[in-house]
Amino acid sequence: MSTTTPTSTPSQATPPAPAGAERPPSAFRLSFAGILRSEWIKLRTVRSTSWSYAIVVVISLGMAAIMSAALDLQDGGPMPAAVQAAFVVQASTFGVFFGQLVVGVLGVLVVTGEYSTGMIRSTLTAVPRRLPALWAKAAVLFTATFVVGAIATLGSFLVAGPMLAGKGIHASLVDGAVIVPLLAGALYLALVAVFALGVGAILRNSAGGIAATLGMLLLLPIVLSMIPATWANDLVPYLISNAGTGMMASGGQAVMEPWQALLVVLGWLAVSLAGAALLLKRRDA
Repeated sequence: MSTTTPTSTPSQATPPAPAGAERPPSAFRLSFAGILRSEWIKLRTVRSTSWSYAIVVVISLGMAAIMSAALDLQDGGPMPAAVQAAFVVQASTFGVFFGQLVVGVLGVLVVTGEYSTGMIRSTLTAVPRRLPALWAKAAVLFTATFVVGAIATLGSFLVAGPMLAGKGIHASLVDGAVIVPLLAGALYLALVAVFALGVGAILRNSAGGIAATLGMLLLLPIVLSMIPATWANDLVPYLISNAGTGMMASGGQAVMEPWQALLVVLGWLAVSLAGAALLLKRRDA
């Protein structure tokens, strides 16, 4: 009795893909530039983003106008140029204190909004390595917030400058003692937004992330300042919000140099993103 070896017929064989034919989805690889474009589309198409950035600009302009109008100088003779520049910078960056709360909420919602809607599953399916999606979110949020922050602080200077000039306080925008603190204010807003993004990615809950972020920005400095202990007073300058104020200081007003304050803020940011990256790799979507 003879055996026959089965052979595949032409109809059973998988024909080669013709030249120019569409490749299967597995043949495509999403580049980091593509991830950036995807995150930019997400950010700009969410209504909360436009409202948040608009509020930051309005608050900055309004606070600059209020502070400039409320400033009442007694006749004490001419002030040095550095003191005049410090007055203008203080009025122009006064709105950053309130703007940080807005961008902090936005930073949390950028990531927790995807967890609440389930879109995070689609994001992590498209980017299975996960971390590039986190870095893309951070990069897009940082860039957009810095641009809006620069518009807010420079616009505040255009509001406060003429008002203070009528009271004998003059400062030039091209002066390094003015333009550097203004851009530092925009940089601080961008760093706070990314810091809040990391907090949101750690907690994965909008209410919890917002509470934690606003607590560290607003409540923690108040609590430490009320503790009658030396160690508490020593920690106050190293809080993220106080260090952010130091970044915008002009004329030696802060405890530490602006570049030192920047390093402190970057330290908070690094801890936030490191925790977010670690948990994003270990936890399920």
